[in-house]
Amino acid sequence: MHNHQNKGRAFSLGMLINSLYTIIEMVFGLAIGSMALVADALHNLSDVLSLFVSWVAEKLTHRHPTAMRTYGMKGGSILAALINAMLLLVAMGAIIIEAIGRLRHPEAVPANTVMLVAGIGILINGGTALLFMSGRHGDLNVRGAFLHMAADAGVSVGVVLAGLLMKLTGWHWLDPLMSLMVAFVVLWATWGLLRDAVNISLAAVPRDLDPEHVRSVIASYPTVRSYHDLHIWSISTTDTALTVHLERTTREGNDEFLDGLAAALRKTCAIDHVTIQIECGQVSADNNY
Repeated sequence: MHNHQNKGRAFSLGMLINSLYTIIEMVFGLAIGSMALVADALHNLSDVLSLFVSWVAEKLTHRHPTAMRTYGMKGGSILAALINAMLLLVAMGAIIIEAIGRLRHPEAVPANTVMLVAGIGILINGGTALLFMSGRHGDLNVRGAFLHMAADAGVSVGVVLAGLLMKLTGWHWLDPLMSLMVAFVVLWATWGLLRDAVNISLAAVPRDLDPEHVRSVIASYPTVRSYHDLHIWSISTTDTALTVHLERTTREGNDEFLDGLAAALRKTCAIDHVTIQIECGQVSADNNY
């Protein structure tokens, strides 16, 4: 997933096929009285909504800057990542509550129909997850979409296995038990997504960027005597910014120096927006960080 056109197509296609499957699963779930399918359909609905939020954020990210929004609306992708994480937590909470209720009062449902509908869900959700697989490491929004779809595929696998075991053993409590197991696995994965989304919304250094490496690039660059007031933060789920004050051993060739250090930071640290302020006075070593 190398550009925003590919991401836009992935989000659009993901929304379309998952919306169709959600309707089909809800209709079959209500028709046969399977609360497992109804609950999974509601879970899929939350995923369609989260894909829509991510799609809107992807569009906003590429809006041109304005006088009031000098970075454009890139921050919308950070907000979308937070919303995605919260939707996952809410969806998993709903599944856990439903599963606990069904453990207390197991209901017999047509196992063959449950396995068929859930099996279709494996193909649809797994295929949608593949759309986002290549971009899941470079964009928190895409990672959120990938986790949503992979989680759905996992839920569908659990429903199929539970349906098969119920058919063989008659133990109807296996379905809600499997739902609980899948929900807790998804919650564990979602916690990492929520943590990263909160961190970048608080202007923390992006998880994939080593601040010590950034410091070494700056400190070891030719003619750099010292540096201070270094800040690294995310302005979107894919764009990183840096500002730093530094002192040089010479005042010659400042323009070339600025261009060279900025290029080095972009190339070795993947920092998109670099602002460097050169100071003429002696900077105390205590401020060098």
